[in-house]
Amino acid sequence: MHAWLCENPTGVDALTWQELPTPAPGPGQVLIQIEAASLNFPDLLIVQNKYQMKPELPFVPGSEYTGKVQAVGEGVTHLKVGQSVACLSGTGGFGTHTLAPAKLCMPLPDGFPATDGAAFIMTYATSHHALVDRAALKAGETVLVLGAAGGVGTAAIQIAKAMGAKVIAAASTDEKCALCTTLGADATINYSRENLREALKTLTEGKGPDVVYDPVGGDLAEPAFRSIAWRGRYLVVGFAGGPIPSLPLNLPLLKGASLVGVFWGDFAKREPQANAAMMGELAHWYGQGKIKPVLDRTLPMSELKAAYTLMGSRSVKGKLVMVN
Repeated sequence: MHAWLCENPTGVDALTWQELPTPAPGPGQVLIQIEAASLNFPDLLIVQNKYQMKPELPFVPGSEYTGKVQAVGEGVTHLKVGQSVACLSGTGGFGTHTLAPAKLCMPLPDGFPATDGAAFIMTYATSHHALVDRAALKAGETVLVLGAAGGVGTAAIQIAKAMGAKVIAAASTDEKCALCTTLGADATINYSRENLREALKTLTEGKGPDVVYDPVGGDLAEPAFRSIAWRGRYLVVGFAGGPIPSLPLNLPLLKGASLVGVFWGDFAKREPQANAAMMGELAHWYGQGKIKPVLDRTLPMSELKAAYTLMGSRSVKGKLVMVN
């Protein structure tokens, strides 16, 4: 097998494409021949030694991937050789083969393309957990999605619309805003040239959004929270914008609002039955055509460093997927 190996987490340039022994699965593991792997923001942080999870060195990055089961380890009964699966295991995806915990593998139904499967679990599970479980979103409510043209943002738009909500999508360019409109957003805000608070005041007739979905952080957090509706829920999803914001705690007091943390990874570990039910619902919605990953482009696995550069340029709409 071959894989991109991180021996020293100093950044993308330190990754090297190497030939490695093909491993055999141990108890509870499966060997997967990787067909496609998507690039997520944590995949950048982890090779810079900036992610909360710090794997033992050396490691192969690539948190999310799809492929076919090549071998199963002892005790694995729900998966079989030749079966197509999607997996989000945190590492291992940027190569030709990997070992994965069988319990983290999602069997893919017939007709589910590998490229869609590789871009499915992290963004849709995060957004569903955020909007349905943490925010208890109701039909008719208004959701503001920040960073709306990115991977989790595009998933959040689709899930909110599937639940009957009104969506205001905020993004940094007119092109990204146009993409959000095609996904069902009811209104858009280009926050590179529009005042976020004034635009929200106009679009919500002064009420403000009931739910703010924020995977960006940075300078947008405070104006977004100041705009939130009474009893609003502010979802802290991530910090793709860089700095972790500090919010004055009088703001939730004045609005009777909730500041809600979203950590899907721990939810999946701590509440596996609830997570499995959620993934089943998402797969059903995919089959109904309610949700579908937005793919900016696919690239050969050999061009991983170029994909990282594209991600860093903030020009990506949806997800980048590497294919073998």
